[in-house]
Amino acid sequence: MQVTSPKIELLIQQLDLNEHINTFRQFFSRENALYIEGDQELHFRYIKALDLLEFKAPPKVADFAQIKGHLKKRGVLNFEQIFEIVKVVRYFRYFKNRELDGIIGEWMHKFVIDEKFNEVEKYFTHDGKFEENLDETLFGLSARIKEHKTNMSGALKRMMSSSKLAGYLVDTQVHFINDEECLLVRGGFNHVLKGAVVARSTGGFFYVSPDTILKTKEQIRYIEQEREAIFYAYAKEFSSKLAELQPFIAFIDKEFDRFDNYQARVMFARSKNLQIVKSKNDSKIVLSGFIHPALHNAKPINVDFSKNILMITGVNAGGKTMLLKSILASAFMAKYIIPMSLNEAKSHIGSFKNVLAIIDDPQNVKNDISTFAGRMQEFSRIFEYKSSLVGVDEIELGTDSEEAAALFKVILDDLVKRGQKVVVTTHHKRLASLMADRGDVELMAAIYDEERRLPTYEFMHGIIGKSYAFETASRYGIANHIVNEAKKVYGDNSEKLNLLIERGSQLERELKQKHTQVDEKLEGLRLKELSLKEQREQLLDEMREQKEALKRSYEVAISEAKKAAKAGDTKAIHRAMDKANKTLPKEEKAKQTARHVEFKVGDKVKYHSQKGTIISMRDKKEATIEVDGMRLRVKTSMLKPTEIIHKKPATNVKVNVEKRAGLKCDLHGMRADEAVEVLDKFISDALIAGWDEVIIYHGIGTGKLSYAVKNFLIAHPRVKKFEDAPQYLGGYGAKVVTL
Repeated sequence: MQVTSPKIELLIQQLDLNEHINTFRQFFSRENALYIEGDQELHFRYIKALDLLEFKAPPKVADFAQIKGHLKKRGVLNFEQIFEIVKVVRYFRYFKNRELDGIIGEWMHKFVIDEKFNEVEKYFTHDGKFEENLDETLFGLSARIKEHKTNMSGALKRMMSSSKLAGYLVDTQVHFINDEECLLVRGGFNHVLKGAVVARSTGGFFYVSPDTILKTKEQIRYIEQEREAIFYAYAKEFSSKLAELQPFIAFIDKEFDRFDNYQARVMFARSKNLQIVKSKNDSKIVLSGFIHPALHNAKPINVDFSKNILMITGVNAGGKTMLLKSILASAFMAKYIIPMSLNEAKSHIGSFKNVLAIIDDPQNVKNDISTFAGRMQEFSRIFEYKSSLVGVDEIELGTDSEEAAALFKVILDDLVKRGQKVVVTTHHKRLASLMADRGDVELMAAIYDEERRLPTYEFMHGIIGKSYAFETASRYGIANHIVNEAKKVYGDNSEKLNLLIERGSQLERELKQKHTQVDEKLEGLRLKELSLKEQREQLLDEMREQKEALKRSYEVAISEAKKAAKAGDTKAIHRAMDKANKTLPKEEKAKQTARHVEFKVGDKVKYHSQKGTIISMRDKKEATIEVDGMRLRVKTSMLKPTEIIHKKPATNVKVNVEKRAGLKCDLHGMRADEAVEVLDKFISDALIAGWDEVIIYHGIGTGKLSYAVKNFLIAHPRVKKFEDAPQYLGGYGAKVVTL
């Protein structure tokens, strides 16, 4: 069954996605198309909901096309075909019995299994064998066959131990020749052994099947025929019942195809720690941390392709083609919701009706076509499409660069008018310079390390890169005198242009580094600002609590005074006032007079819990202090000198902290990296709170999450030991950790 078109298979090959897609296909339970027909947003919701669950993978299942055809014609299915239906129903029952919530649970409630099907299903074991114990006649026939086989075995042993036959036996083994049990004997055996010669050995001996064995096997064959007749009767009966359930079988067949598409993506993503991403409803492409699946130990790709055209220039063998393939591959995989490796939160991949690639050299002796002519044919086909993502590698390949620059500028303009989004690579700067001043064109250049004379496989936005043809030639073994002579032929003016381009690239790199440093400092200041805001909010909360407490005390005191006044008794009034005074908070007398401190610029001071330096004063009542790079204006009354150390009275306070055990952390449904981050914070909080024993639930699943948890606990310096939890606390799906 052809499930993917030849064009798609060619694109997969062009984008180096063969291995990735073939591995993904192995997770399907039956052969399926890569694209899921229907509402992609709805499919994505189901996939993400399924990704939150731990579940066993469905069994391998055959296609139902032939089965449904037989039932439609009232034909008789064999037991293997019937069991294919049984496997699907049993798997959906497994999900249905879990009584899940959400859209998966609602979906499973739609499966209503008819009682007629249960009458068929009960006759099959979990591995598809017929339950002969449910039929008395079959059970009896099986017992007779077993008895005959036992007799055969006993008869052969008696023959081999017979003294009459001992002289004719070549060995004491039972040989199987053409499915017949035989003895290997010498010539003249017919005086003591009656049987049929099945074959002769290379040594001239005879393979003989004794008559008693042949008669017994004939009896077994008769019994097998009786069994087959009974099996056929059952198959006919089952097929008749299933024919009445054709709508149900068609329904589960279609739904299993849909479920298979979902689970394959979830299982594949879990096995490779990939992200499941769907294309958005626009044409913007932003990749963060993307890694092409064909590359190993690759540098993650970060690219912003929000404009209509992306032009990639720069050093030879610097990764331009792979960047182009990565952009097209990400769009293709997002369109088909195929898991990939990238930063999902910071990436954005638009939607395109088609993804088209012009990458290979079309020149071929068989079709008698030049490289440039072949390229023109490929471009002519692209004009047939709209709203597509087009990738062209080495756009001027096969012709004069000056003429090609003019031609392809006009071609690119026309493609953009047709709604195409185009990414191209080129070594020729003529085309790049023609397009550089346009607002809908994004430039990127592969970066070259001048000191090491190697490409870095990194890219920079907004510049035209030098191709470094001479340096690349030297690196790959071309003699220096040849390279130097080529530079002379190339000309000083051209080389100066390249130097200017490279100088621009260097300035861009330096600017990028400075931007990174500034961003880091700004992030540090932002975190400090948040910390100060949190402290301020905490102090305000404490002040509000104290005000509320004073207000309550005041109200109680007033209430007591009013009661005394109503009583009219002077003694009662005094008693009530004494009680009210006891209720009001007492003003503590200062044991020592407050020391008046005069501050000056440059003094080290303490403001709440933060230490800083006075950088300016205003009327001795206000001061501006610098705390961790931030400037604050505060009243001098709220400052304390850090040089004055007051001797604190000795305290003898004992605090008994009851350590609690059994705190749990549930990591079900998380990916390995997310789970490790949550677990790290959980262990830290447990140590601060004083817990000495906690339990972590990770589930069994594929074992990947359990493996990540185990490695984290082994490496953590504060974890004394850990072990699998008891069965009543989760067993192998949980860990008890001692801190």
